[in-house]
Amino acid sequence: MVEELLTAAIAAGVGVGIYVGAAARVVKQYERGLVFRFGRLREQIRPPGFAMVVPVIDRLHKVNMQIVTLPVPAQEGITRDNVTVRVDAVVYFKVVDPASAIVAVEDYRFAVSQMAQTSLRSIIGKSDLDDLLSNREMLNQGLELMIDSPAVGWGVQIDRVEIKDVSLPETMKRSMARQAEADRERRARVINADAELQASHKLAEAAEVMSEQPAALQLRLLQTVVAVAAEKNSTLVLPFPVELLRFLERAAPSPPATAAPEEPAPAGPASEGPGPAEVADAAADARASAALDGSEPGLMLDAPSPEHEPDGPRD
Repeated sequence: MVEELLTAAIAAGVGVGIYVGAAARVVKQYERGLVFRFGRLREQIRPPGFAMVVPVIDRLHKVNMQIVTLPVPAQEGITRDNVTVRVDAVVYFKVVDPASAIVAVEDYRFAVSQMAQTSLRSIIGKSDLDDLLSNREMLNQGLELMIDSPAVGWGVQIDRVEIKDVSLPETMKRSMARQAEADRERRARVINADAELQASHKLAEAAEVMSEQPAALQLRLLQTVVAVAAEKNSTLVLPFPVELLRFLERAAPSPPATAAPEEPAPAGPASEGPGPAEVADAAADARASAALDGSEPGLMLDAPSPEHEPDGPRD
């Protein structure tokens, strides 16, 4: 009798152990358990920890409640300003209603992924290229609202959506690079012109100060010479401005004005005849006198004198 009781107790203990081993379940901290009994969802959601289900009758389905990082494949589209781009993004979401995530949708991960791709293509078509490159915060918010609207009925909450990269064609990249280079060159020219204007005002003020003190020009010239000589050049070209020469002329003392005595022309030696210049001057005087008398020099005819005239008329 005792042996039979002991055998029955052992058999009961083994049966209970097998039942407990078949019914025991462990739900982790980041999970929630859904129990389906004969295919019907039980209203009670099993919290993290040890859980018991009826073997063969109940099925425990665990749902991950962590934030899921879902990369969105690159989508190619045409922007509103007719530029072809490829944009990829990433979606952060989590399950807030385990029952809806399992019952309302077949695969909530796949559903969120397809919705994100469709919304991304829609955002590309509604935006300009400049918005995709510089105004991403507003696009991220719009994309998050577009995905979150249908995801609410799936028991999924969209935590954040980020556009990762925007790929442009090579021709568009070169065009944008030329545009940026032209804009930087324009700003550089404007800054240079502004600097020239300010420098001209300062130079005009300096010229007014130097005009009051001519010695300042000499000092400035000496400073320039010192600056050039410091470059260790082999040849130094020193320009002298006209103002400096005038300053030196005014600074130099003027000699007393005295009448210089006339000196007689030195007489040449007696043996020397007239030079070529004297002969030319004499010839010019002779031609001038002949022009006044009506005859040419050297062509004068000897007129008969009265004392040699014949007494009577010629035959």
